[in-house]
Amino acid sequence: MKNNMSLDLNNKDWKEFELGMLFKIYTGGDLIISRVQKGDIPIISHSIANNGVAEWTEPIPKQKLFNFKRTISLADRGNFYAYTQKTDFYVGTRVKALEAIFSNSNVNILNFICLSINKQSVKFSYGNNATGGVEQLKIMLPVNVNGEPDFEFMEAFISRKKDEKKDYYRKYILNRIKKLKNSEVVGRLEEREWLEFYLKDIFNEIQRGKRLRKADHKKGKKPYVSSTALNNGIDGYVGNKDKVRFFSNCLTIANSGSVGACFYQPFEFVASDHVTQLKNDKFNPYIYKFLSSIVKRLGVKYSFNREMNDTRIKSEKIMLPVNENNEPDYDYMENYMKQLEYKKLTDYLKYTELRNVI
Repeated sequence: MKNNMSLDLNNKDWKEFELGMLFKIYTGGDLIISRVQKGDIPIISHSIANNGVAEWTEPIPKQKLFNFKRTISLADRGNFYAYTQKTDFYVGTRVKALEAIFSNSNVNILNFICLSINKQSVKFSYGNNATGGVEQLKIMLPVNVNGEPDFEFMEAFISRKKDEKKDYYRKYILNRIKKLKNSEVVGRLEEREWLEFYLKDIFNEIQRGKRLRKADHKKGKKPYVSSTALNNGIDGYVGNKDKVRFFSNCLTIANSGSVGACFYQPFEFVASDHVTQLKNDKFNPYIYKFLSSIVKRLGVKYSFNREMNDTRIKSEKIMLPVNENNEPDYDYMENYMKQLEYKKLTDYLKYTELRNVI
């Protein structure tokens, strides 16, 4: 690869290519997730959360296992989104597998092509799926002097972007460690006294989100938080501004579906009616994160047939560490989480390529 290669996208010539010129395209078979044997091979669904991974399975006879270095997964119904994976995978229903027919395929090249494919998502919606004609779908790619896809450029471009991200993350981690290094050291959880408290006495705002049917979702960049237990509860991104509820800097708890799944949400989001906001303006992110680990334990009392409705959630109690006045010890919770974050970040650096910068 040329070291002096210019990686400026604006200096490249670009050309349209049909996906069928680059990939052999397969349609996912009927896989019943609940019946697979748990293993270490991912099954890719049409979800845009968690890289599309719906489940992990043992090898499945008569199902094609796709080479992750040569194949892109593409959700073709509902969501339209292309991903690369980190290991070989199966695809389920509502998913296409795009297997490269060019010889020099690798994950960096596929990642670049995914970016171009995903720009086409504006053409599709729940009412206009991409189930047919994917082979004819056209994407723009940089070309070489022969007018052919410039795979060398794509690979170098993504490689540089990954290096930039690693450098950014390294600096971010070191800065976080520096800020946390002098936080107060607190005792272990089992050394503390704990008492019960009503959720309504801890959170001064408890409000359910508002129903937004899939058919009414508008394309946008605002996180849509629903009852999934994955990806911080984010079940997509929407552009709706009317007849929805926006929350921010709070906990969300799933009141149906994955009942009890609880996450801290530091950003503004649209809340579905399957989650409830738990908010206290006096809490910081560390207190929220401590509380989320406690609140989510309420889920063991519920199921898909018994949801956590508004009345039940306000009558729920959780156990919290207390101070000498038998009040929730929020200072302890904050410093405990800072101490935990500091340990996690320093441990992470010890076992990664970043360890040499400590």
